[in-house]
Amino acid sequence: MQSPSRFEATASLQLHALISDLQWRIQMLESDIAEEERNARNADPGSATYSMLALALRARRDNLLTSIALLQGREQRAAELSRAA
Repeated sequence: MQSPSRFEATASLQLHALISDLQWRIQMLESDIAEEERNARNADPGSATYSMLALALRARRDNLLTSIALLQGREQRAAELSRAA
């Protein structure tokens, strides 16, 4: 069994750091969404009077969640390949 190359180890660490950063950003967005909903006194995204800012923040959060899922899949595949090598 061959140990992972320095490049693979660095890439793995960078990918993990990126995922962690995106998760932190999601927490910040969720806090901003909650604050905007409190200020607007409307927490129903289906309402016609729901805050446009909160909608935009929700869309950004959802995009980041999708990005994290894709990156985690890539991270898992890379780990499987390195174990198989």
